Amino acid sequence: MANPFRSLPSVSQLLESPPLKRLSETLNQQVVVDSVREFLDGVRDRMGKASESIEVPSPTELANRIAAWFHSERRDLLVPVINGTGVLLHTGLGRAPLAPSAIQRIQEIASGYSSLELDLHSGERGQRAKIVERILRELTGCEAAAVANNNAAATMLALSSVAAGKEVIVSRGQLIEIGGSYRLPEVMECAGCKLREVGTTNKTHLADYEQAINENTGAILRVHPSNFQVVGFTETPALVELVELAHRHELPLIDDVGSGALIDFAEIGLLDEPVVGESIKKGADLVLFSGDKLVGGPQSGIAIGKKVYIERILKNPLMRAMRVDKLTLAGLQTTLGLYHKREDALREIPILNMLTTPLANLQFRANKFIGQIQYLTGIKSAEAVQEQSMLGGGSLPTQRISTWCASIQPSTLTLDQFSQKLREHDPAVMGRISQGRFLLDFRTIPPRLDAALAGAFETLFVS
Repeated sequence: MANPFRSLPSVSQLLESPPLKRLSETLNQQVVVDSVREFLDGVRDRMGKASESIEVPSPTELANRIAAWFHSERRDLLVPVINGTGVLLHTGLGRAPLAPSAIQRIQEIASGYSSLELDLHSGERGQRAKIVERILRELTGCEAAAVANNNAAATMLALSSVAAGKEVIVSRGQLIEIGGSYRLPEVMECAGCKLREVGTTNKTHLADYEQAINENTGAILRVHPSNFQVVGFTETPALVELVELAHRHELPLIDDVGSGALIDFAEIGLLDEPVVGESIKKGADLVLFSGDKLVGGPQSGIAIGKKVYIERILKNPLMRAMRVDKLTLAGLQTTLGLYHKREDALREIPILNMLTTPLANLQFRANKFIGQIQYLTGIKSAEAVQEQSMLGGGSLPTQRISTWCASIQPSTLTLDQFSQKLREHDPAVMGRISQGRFLLDFRTIPPRLDAALAGAFETLFVS
């Protein structure tokens, strides 16, 4: 019986083909050789597992396939995406977009040297946390601040710095797990603390906390649920009650508020999101929150509170491993500065601007888009429909925001094929499939991208 593998062309034969020759002229030849061998190994593997004989492509066709595969494999994985999903803080799509002024500031700092750890007044070495500390003091009333690379890091640093080797009291109903397998008990273990859970899933009383306090207690931790909600017969002590209890026993009260609202979102119709400054006013010793969710800045975790505890965090050896770089601080400083004037924040910070965009504006844009695409041959039908957006990112899990979408039915492709084709376009377009329709939500699409969105459809679904 003839060996089927003998029908495959050799590596050297393939390298002489025009498409692979062109690759070798622009790239290191060994990279191309290794890629050809990898592709052929895959072909041999499929041939070996096949129950029937597989027809081997001609050397020319095989070379073209290898070149196409090579370009596909080396395609940039981090690319811009038009977010039509309706999820404003989409973790998979990078959460909050940055304000134009923050982007400009990052570019300015990235293009040269900066005063990252230098006090220009004294000429001596400075502390990089000072870059945003003054603004955070002004916005929240805290004494001091520290910044880590995300809120999980801020939580771990806080626990490690104030309660290592000791028990930390937490309500059972607040032992959260957030996307990506972030589990509070495991974070606490990594921080060197011992979990002391109290109460039940739906009810925890102040007396439960008090009865758990002993000589080995290091802190009381309150955690905002963020991505879920317990309804019905529920009870939990107010923050002021926990603060009074903690301070009566000379313990720090740590308040992890999660998403980190610097303004009262109830003013724009979104309820139950704690305001960072309120936690400070009510006496929390440390308040922890994300910088890249409701704040609208770059990925970061922010710890604010009493100076004595922030200093412990800054001196913690883990801080160096979890600190942020100059670009994050540049973007965060500029974003925070916009909150000095509420109208500036609502206008300039994309997440806040999207939340406050009037429905009539979204309806107009959806209808205009429909008028541009409804006659394309790849589109069976398209109409503007009123729908609901989600905040996402572990914020306000039960609340929806009214919006307008383009509801599209493709003419020949399935909805999954249609969605994939848009995802693989440049720029990539992400929507959502709901009730047998493909939806593009205009609350999460900036107006400046409307033309690019229409252009993607005109390219992919030719009229």
